[in-house]
Amino acid sequence: MAPKVLISDKMSSLAGEKFTERGIEFDVNVGLDKDELAKIIGDYDGLAVRSATKVTEKIVQAADNLKVVGRAGIGVDNIDIAAATSRGVIVMNTPLGNSITTAEHAITMMMALARHIAAADASTQAGKWEKSKFMGVEVAGKTLGIIGCGNIGSIVADRATGLKMRVVAFDPFLSQERAADLGVEKVELDELFRRADFISLHTPLTDKTRGIIDSKSMKKMKKGVRIINCARGGLVIESDLKMALESGHVAGAALDVFEQEPAESNELFGMPNVICTPHLGAATTEAQENVAEQVAEQMADYLLTGAITNAVNFPSISAEEAPKLKPFVKLAEQLGSFAGQLTESGLKAVRIEYAGDIAEMNTRALTSAVLAGVLRPMLQDANMVSATSLAKERGIAIEEVTRGQEGAYETYIRLTLKTERQKRSVAGTVFSDGKPRVIQVKGINMEAELGSYMLYTTNTDQPGFIGAIGTVFGENKVNVATFALGRESLGGDAIALIEMDEPISDKVLEAVRALPHVVQAQKLRF
Repeated sequence: MAPKVLISDKMSSLAGEKFTERGIEFDVNVGLDKDELAKIIGDYDGLAVRSATKVTEKIVQAADNLKVVGRAGIGVDNIDIAAATSRGVIVMNTPLGNSITTAEHAITMMMALARHIAAADASTQAGKWEKSKFMGVEVAGKTLGIIGCGNIGSIVADRATGLKMRVVAFDPFLSQERAADLGVEKVELDELFRRADFISLHTPLTDKTRGIIDSKSMKKMKKGVRIINCARGGLVIESDLKMALESGHVAGAALDVFEQEPAESNELFGMPNVICTPHLGAATTEAQENVAEQVAEQMADYLLTGAITNAVNFPSISAEEAPKLKPFVKLAEQLGSFAGQLTESGLKAVRIEYAGDIAEMNTRALTSAVLAGVLRPMLQDANMVSATSLAKERGIAIEEVTRGQEGAYETYIRLTLKTERQKRSVAGTVFSDGKPRVIQVKGINMEAELGSYMLYTTNTDQPGFIGAIGTVFGENKVNVATFALGRESLGGDAIALIEMDEPISDKVLEAVRALPHVVQAQKLRF
């Protein structure tokens, strides 16, 4: 059956055309309230939205089949990321689709602010001729301070450089090399405030950026500064901005976004030195077509092939990577599940070693798969999307190590769990047939394919063990599918991984545990 997607916000028809082209069924149902959406969302594998639909925890909990939410645009503050992550739902956006459009809007707002375009237009069309009232300033030679120099901020920087402006940028993730390539000077935030004639915001709304422009920060700015916000409402404290505008310390502000939207009323409305637009940053035909087509393409890729692009809660997996990663994802989950099912005390740390070719793959996705396997026996709702955050919430240390080829295998994963009482390790690889194999347990070499129902035993290497366990199975009509053995040394520690056609009973398990030389016996399910 083909995957099915709900488009719940108005977007370009190109989204539907792309879904049809890729063999994805879709419905368009716009304007649903939260109760109506919750009632039908369980029928869909994907949900495509813009900013109107609020993907709340209630919606996510009702979405039993939902695998992906696609945001046609950048901002995802209308989506409960934590709720989606806990349910294993990928949330993806389209950060590049409207970058040029939004950057152009910011530049337009800056120019309009510098030359009083909006007020002068209203005055002139009212029959006035107030030429001296609207004395402006040039932008050439002025300093533009950019807060957030990512996709959009870097385009604004490029356009501003073309206008012969000096550009300074604050962005904790901007490297000096990237700043040099962009032709901007990387500075600390206080220095940006001190030097900038114009300040343009291009950062997401987070706990750290909320209210980044407030009364305290505006006092650090030079008198006559002009502020442009085409990013997210909430970055600027509007009441503080109003006071700074009234005092003349801030010469003007141009806002495309507001703390409350739709902004049908606002204390900044009507001020002569303020320009307001109704969140038009991405409102061009080209941008709307781009983001609609991109979100549909990304969602189709994930639903059909497992490729993940621009996910905000999971590492990206390209379409080329997805088929190569698939058997290793299975291996990673199985290794994690193997170790997790044998863990009986508090888990403190997880170490994952990637050796050989696999070290060059997307190890972040594989680590998520390992953690999902480790945590699922303890937390039934753990999955590849939620596992990393669940581990961090519980204070579990996660370490990744990559290295070149070592030993007899071209590539392998070794997982080591550290608990309150012990360390446990297991390693595995994928053979040429595409099937995962366990190749080492507790440092003991062996080779075993994991089936649905397994029995793991540790014992001392003494004659009679195989015969004794075989007798128990025979007496209880347990049919063995595969039997793999390994030992540390003659007479030392030994292990066995035994696959059965059906799960063994607790009675059989206890009989195995009672055998001479058996140290541990544990049922496993994969």
